[in-house]
Amino acid sequence: MEQPGVLAGPITRRSCGSNPTPAINPLGLIALTKILSVCVHLKLITQKMKNKPLIALAQIEYGNAERHNIEKIKKYISLAGKKKADIICFPETCLNRKHNLSMSHSIIKEIQEACKKNSIWAIITDYFIINKKTYKAALLIDRTGKIKGNYKKINLYGDDAKEGKRIFAYKTDFAKIGIVICWDLAFPKLFKKMKKAGAQIIFCPAKWCYETKAHEKNHKERELNLLKSMILSRAFENLNFIALCNPITNQRDLISYSAISSPHKILAEIKDKEGLITAKLNLNEIKTFSKLYPGKEK
Repeated sequence: MEQPGVLAGPITRRSCGSNPTPAINPLGLIALTKILSVCVHLKLITQKMKNKPLIALAQIEYGNAERHNIEKIKKYISLAGKKKADIICFPETCLNRKHNLSMSHSIIKEIQEACKKNSIWAIITDYFIINKKTYKAALLIDRTGKIKGNYKKINLYGDDAKEGKRIFAYKTDFAKIGIVICWDLAFPKLFKKMKKAGAQIIFCPAKWCYETKAHEKNHKERELNLLKSMILSRAFENLNFIALCNPITNQRDLISYSAISSPHKILAEIKDKEGLITAKLNLNEIKTFSKLYPGKEK
């Protein structure tokens, strides 16, 4: 018995001894063409969505209680997850612990579980013991709760840790990202290396403070202007996106400012208060700007 199908049709014969071949049904071809057209269209839509990730920064206020920051981190992971963000980044030393941790500590597992529950990537930074040595390191956790890698801070600024040696660039399911930590922001060559490694978005968890002797007056205002100029400069120099995340504390010299920047402008920012900021990034702009500015794609 003939099986139903799009291309099914009456049996015809070519000549004596030849095998029977099905005749092509014109209506079936039209239907198949439409289906293929829809598939191609959906693929293009999916590709465009992948090129426009939603990223989030959590400028959280640090507390003194041992569990305070951990609960806040899980809270903001949930908030970012509800907004359908692809990734959330927290400030430098966001765990706010008195003792250095291993990457297998129960606190890290809690955060991993929160990422899995909310299907979101996360970046958390603190002092970690890795291979029996202490580093200021940022951990990258994926949507399934797995730690996919870590970046060890290269340019230390009074950190009681061993300096890192390698840049970090990782291809996620939404973009290729890089990670630096705080004072690294002041070193353009580091960002250039990540650009060459293909980084489209570079996250910078920080706890940025001003030096009293650096400014005669208006210390916070002048340092904030400096910080903004560096974010924009790193983004324009490399034609990618920069995301800086600072905390809120009672530290007098801390610059509590977080921002997401494209090569041309600040897309989202928050200052002197706790909160979550997000921005949908158009990664296609990187190709557009690379064509626009001679030599910048190198």
